[in-house]
Amino acid sequence: MGNGTKFAVIAGCVVALVGVGGWFGGRIAVEKVVHDYILENPEIIPEAMDNLQRKQASQQLAGVRQNVETPFPGAVLGNPNGKVTMVEFSDYACGYCRRSLPDVAELLKKNPDLRIVVRELPIIGPESPAAAKMALAAAEQGKFPQFHDAMFAMGQVDAQSIEAAAQKAGLDMERARKVAAGPAVAQELSRNMEIAGRLGFSGTPSWVAGERLISGAVGVDQLSQAVAEARGGGKPG
Repeated sequence: MGNGTKFAVIAGCVVALVGVGGWFGGRIAVEKVVHDYILENPEIIPEAMDNLQRKQASQQLAGVRQNVETPFPGAVLGNPNGKVTMVEFSDYACGYCRRSLPDVAELLKKNPDLRIVVRELPIIGPESPAAAKMALAAAEQGKFPQFHDAMFAMGQVDAQSIEAAAQKAGLDMERARKVAAGPAVAQELSRNMEIAGRLGFSGTPSWVAGERLISGAVGVDQLSQAVAEARGGGKPG
């Protein structure tokens, strides 16, 4: 008998006790049965917490999912037309984002139907906004992945490294500077800040996949599980 079935049986007994003992006695009976059941089956606690987190994530995503999963044009890694979407909130000055790069590369290698929508969230360093703006300018030229990789490879974020990453990505610099300073980029960064706040994200990297909201450099296994669930399966492929 599984945990769910056993608990249903116990719940039925509790209902009977409530009927026999009245409200007060029934409440005591409920508390004792639940207490004893949890002590005897502690493995249900992670499952219950997981279900709670999913429910909370679903509530937080309600009404903003389309905005979350719709990229700034071109700001995508992997398959732009992928059937499975993961969203990453990222900052080029974030060491944990840099640490997650191999995880992202592995996810994309193993999931050819995956697109990762990158939402620039420049909150860490003084030059983070400038790097984010240039990244979106690179996206406008269809060269977001090239700039993304080059910028993280620089190891630091300052005016010189941003310029070097842009040139390495092969950007038309005059056009890029104009786009980076334009209203569309400013609106995108403001929108990302608003969405992150609504989802409860206060740092980078942060991730959205299906009904999962994940904070931090959690490793490829947890991200793979989230991608599998977003696809509709229970385990990574």
